[in-house]
Amino acid sequence: MRYLPNSPEDRARMLEATGRESPEMLFEQIPQDLRIREPLQLPGPLSESEIVDFFRQAASASSRDYVSLLGAGAYQHYRPVTIDALLSRSEFFTAYTPYQPEISQGTLQALFEFQTLIAQLTGMEVANSSLYDGSTAVNEAVLMAMRITRRDCVVMARTLHPEYRQVVETYGRNLGTEFVEVPYEPSGQTDFSRLEAALDDRVAAVVVQSPNFFGTVERIPEIAALAHRHGALLVVAVTEPLSLALVKPPAEADIVCGEAQSFGVPVAFGGPYCGFLATKEKFVRQMPGRLAGQTSDTAGRRGFVLTLVTREQFIRREKATSNICTSQSLCALAATFYLCLLGKNGLRQLAEQNLAKARYCARQITSACPASLPFSAPYFNEFVVRVPGRAAVLLRVLQNDGIIGGLDLGRFYPELQNHLLICVTEIITKDAIDRMASVYRDFHSIAAPAEHSGERRAPSLQSA
Repeated sequence: MRYLPNSPEDRARMLEATGRESPEMLFEQIPQDLRIREPLQLPGPLSESEIVDFFRQAASASSRDYVSLLGAGAYQHYRPVTIDALLSRSEFFTAYTPYQPEISQGTLQALFEFQTLIAQLTGMEVANSSLYDGSTAVNEAVLMAMRITRRDCVVMARTLHPEYRQVVETYGRNLGTEFVEVPYEPSGQTDFSRLEAALDDRVAAVVVQSPNFFGTVERIPEIAALAHRHGALLVVAVTEPLSLALVKPPAEADIVCGEAQSFGVPVAFGGPYCGFLATKEKFVRQMPGRLAGQTSDTAGRRGFVLTLVTREQFIRREKATSNICTSQSLCALAATFYLCLLGKNGLRQLAEQNLAKARYCARQITSACPASLPFSAPYFNEFVVRVPGRAAVLLRVLQNDGIIGGLDLGRFYPELQNHLLICVTEIITKDAIDRMASVYRDFHSIAAPAEHSGERRAPSLQSA
């Protein structure tokens, strides 16, 4: 009776109203020989995610599901079904901006909780109530740093998501902003000596990502000290916020921004997503977007309102802190529900599972063939593999086996041809990892002789 909402007293009253003495009497019209008297032969017990997988497989037995090891800023995590059940409530689902606090207390409280959770995760003192997505959140952080420092030069690490860099440069192009790009070391982290050489008294902000686009964790305290020595602000972007459940929060930064999609928001072919921005309290009046604040009414009761809404809808355009940001309230609510459902311990356990599976996957790949991990810096659930042979061919072979094997980094980094960026989250099973390693092994056994004999491609891979 665990999943029935009616109490024993409710059921007794219902039986009395129907004139029956027991629930069995409700089904007396069903012939005895047709009644099931033994427990159903069902697998279990299963977790919620396993139950969902069971029914998905049963419903799509004739279709093919792909295992995806793509990451690079969009991460497939399991979404508890409770999130959509709560999110689809009409008072959440149909609301936009809660201008009237007297009828929007639920939405405002949820946004207030979102801000609190983001501030706790990032180690910052205050956070806004969400932004459009991770890329525009980074741009907003850069513009915010330029307003605070009154400088117009921005130093960006090359390990920052390439598309994030493109967005920032697009917005800064017509503002006269100067951009300086800092390369990475063989470890996969930002080159510290080159960063130091790029800094002077014209730099408004240093922008790094951690874990960065290669999945490696940056040395935030050292970078922060270097930036502050030159009067610049440090902006840290986070595209996989689940890492903050294990990795020390970048509390030394001045602004922490990024993407909250990992927290209960589906990949959904690229959006809608949920950007966030957190900072120190002394910079709060330069924050873009809006904040939900807690207050009390004349009777002393706790209430929630919008505060510091310095957007163009509220004040003169030239005084607004942002004219291009928007709030993703529904996605922020999904993230809030997700974080509250998992809790502090659940989030850490999930992060540990991601960490363990990523390391198992790396070991399986490197032991199956002469693939290697080119970067030595610590990583979370994403890592780079240098593959034997041509990465594009390997990806097609993996796809033929139902596996989307990662991102070919040659698309963004010409010097990293035949390097794959692989992401392993909790939804990737051990069987899938072992199956992928087997494909690597077979691929190498076929491709290696072809390379040795000078052939461009092994004959059995022509159809890949």
